[in-house]
Amino acid sequence: MIKKKTVSNDDLIVPEASDHFVVTSYVKEIMERALVYLSAGYPVHFAGPSGTGKTTLAFHLASQWGRPVTLLQGNEEFVTSDLTGKDIGYRKSSLVDNYIHSVLKTEEQMSRMWVDNRLTTACRNGDMLIYDEFNRSKAEANNVLLSVLSEGILSLPGLRGAGEGYMDVHPHFRAIFTSNPEEYAGTHKTQDALMDRMITINVGLADRETEIQILHARSELEVKDSAYIVDIVRELRGSQHEAKHGLRAGIAISKILQLQGIKPRFGDKLFHNICYDVLGMETAKIQRAGQSIFHEMLDGIIRKICPPVGSEPIKVSTRLKVAG
Repeated sequence: MIKKKTVSNDDLIVPEASDHFVVTSYVKEIMERALVYLSAGYPVHFAGPSGTGKTTLAFHLASQWGRPVTLLQGNEEFVTSDLTGKDIGYRKSSLVDNYIHSVLKTEEQMSRMWVDNRLTTACRNGDMLIYDEFNRSKAEANNVLLSVLSEGILSLPGLRGAGEGYMDVHPHFRAIFTSNPEEYAGTHKTQDALMDRMITINVGLADRETEIQILHARSELEVKDSAYIVDIVRELRGSQHEAKHGLRAGIAISKILQLQGIKPRFGDKLFHNICYDVLGMETAKIQRAGQSIFHEMLDGIIRKICPPVGSEPIKVSTRLKVAG
């Protein structure tokens, strides 16, 4: 999680590193490489499965760079003008000259009205552009990035009639992209020409120690209990059914347990049900004789990893706690 500071005069976002951001050797290595690439003028692309922390890494990297951030979210409906800007109409102005009482002179002038969108703003001001899940936008919408990333020129077709069809990109402009795998629903194949203009860092699942520290930092659940949750998710992920759960599922379980004062213990019905609900999005795929065996399988994993109820004193709360 990254704190964001708003600069009131320009309404810009300046990211600040969060106190809950976990820096392990795994994370530090990624950050060091990414900063080297940005310093050399290359955009950085974090690619990997959902739930591996790509967006969090992007914001943390931006906070290390220290420039204001312009944020874009990939969208199926995007066209080029949603990135660059567009004409919103015409402005008409009239000048009436009645200096000589008997002569009335009138002049009218029409001018086009153009509004910048976020890519143009970032290129003009030298912001850090974070384009999150950019491959959810169609390839043709992202074509405008080709000249930005290679020649440092932004093409603005809507202004060509006014003689302002191109804009030099500010030398401080940098970009960070994130993407999900192409087989994910709602994603599009990215053109090779765009991929060639960025340096891709494949962000896979973190090592066990990093995952434990992230869960502990994000939920404030005890480290040993965070480790139980990590091991449950990793065991399920590594099963023959190849469940694709990332960090988000573990963080969700940990936050719920911490809020309610529940320990991850085998035999605690509420804990088992929380795990069923959070981890059960692929239940239909785990079947025997046409019946789901997900609960049975997850119970076995919990039994293997977690101590049983009653293995230590547990405080029981009868009141439901509400976040915030």
